Amino acid sequence: MKKIITRGLAVVGAAAVSSVAFAQEAAAAGPDMSGLTAAVDFGTVTTAILAIAGLLAVVYVAVKGARIGLSMLKGG
Repeated sequence: MKKIITRGLAVVGAAAVSSVAFAQEAAAAGPDMSGLTAAVDFGTVTTAILAIAGLLAVVYVAVKGARIGLSMLKGG
């Protein structure tokens, strides 16, 4: 277990260091993509993702409620 945690922390640390280095590089000489990103509307995609997440939340709540109800019927 300790070995897994150590490896996980090493991976997280390496990812953090590389992302900071990449962010500093990109900030120094990054290309201007504002013309491309301004033409794209992500509103409908965001709405669809939030709708799917909401539906999944409803399913999880229903399953949890059913488990609680069944456990009350069993008496445990």
